[in-house]
Amino acid sequence: MIRRGLMVPLLLLIAVIAGCSALRIGYRHADTYLAWRADEYFDFNAQQKAGFDERLKRLLAWHRYEQLPEYVAFVEAAVKKGQAGLKRDDIMWFVDGIKARYRTIVQHGMDDAVDMLVTLTPDQIVALQNQWDKDNRKFVKERALDGSPEQRKRERQKRVKDEIKDWTGHLTDEQEEKITALFEAVPFINHLRHQDRIRRQKEFLEVLKLRGNKQAFRQRLQAWLPDWEKGRTPEFERLSAEVYDKRIQFYIAVEKILTPEQREHVWQRLQKFADDFRSLSKKPAAAGGDPAWAEKIALAHVFILDAHVLE
Repeated sequence: MIRRGLMVPLLLLIAVIAGCSALRIGYRHADTYLAWRADEYFDFNAQQKAGFDERLKRLLAWHRYEQLPEYVAFVEAAVKKGQAGLKRDDIMWFVDGIKARYRTIVQHGMDDAVDMLVTLTPDQIVALQNQWDKDNRKFVKERALDGSPEQRKRERQKRVKDEIKDWTGHLTDEQEEKITALFEAVPFINHLRHQDRIRRQKEFLEVLKLRGNKQAFRQRLQAWLPDWEKGRTPEFERLSAEVYDKRIQFYIAVEKILTPEQREHVWQRLQKFADDFRSLSKKPAAAGGDPAWAEKIALAHVFILDAHVLE
């Protein structure tokens, strides 16, 4: 359930609108990767790239040294709760915690995001729309939304089993069969997610029209961005609530069919995130003076959350 890495505000802004998922960012390469993604969406000119790089460096430093220590406590608390047996309230606590941390990053980076977005030219808005079109086509293809009902069902079943195996290390054939049966209770919602991502993209384009008035633009963006659920259709709102409830039931049921070894694998992996956060949050001098200390963390997650949390 917890797969997606969280991007810093300017890129996160686009990622949430586009609905991208399962994106993991390592701090070791975050500046390079995020700069590349920003340019991919906006086709920045040289001046914009320099401005983005400077703001990104400042934001990553804040997040690394001020936010990650708190993430350690949050993740370790999640491990402790989970090892005592997965409960509905614990899952809801975790999801709410993820949403709160997302909003913290957005609010901290809002001024920098505004400063960059007000510089966008009409041609760069077109580049943004073109990239969204690619993202949307990929979303449809990966979820077989233009395929037959049976194709969509198979893709959905494979995706959820892969997610669980990613955490447990492996599944037996019997467990896979049980997981497939349990997941049947979760309603199909990808078609509505696809419609909603397009809705968010259109809304963001409307927000961007205000960028000629920086104060009005900032106020509108600050009100719109954190509340991504506002504006959903009644059908999507109703089904999202049902999917959220059914997924909680699903993960609790899955936890019960795991072996003790598989459960331990899950919590050890989550603890590894906390350990990575702790190492990353130490400044180089505090890490024994080893300039290669960060290299020991191959792909530490900036943040962890599932597409079903934010979409």
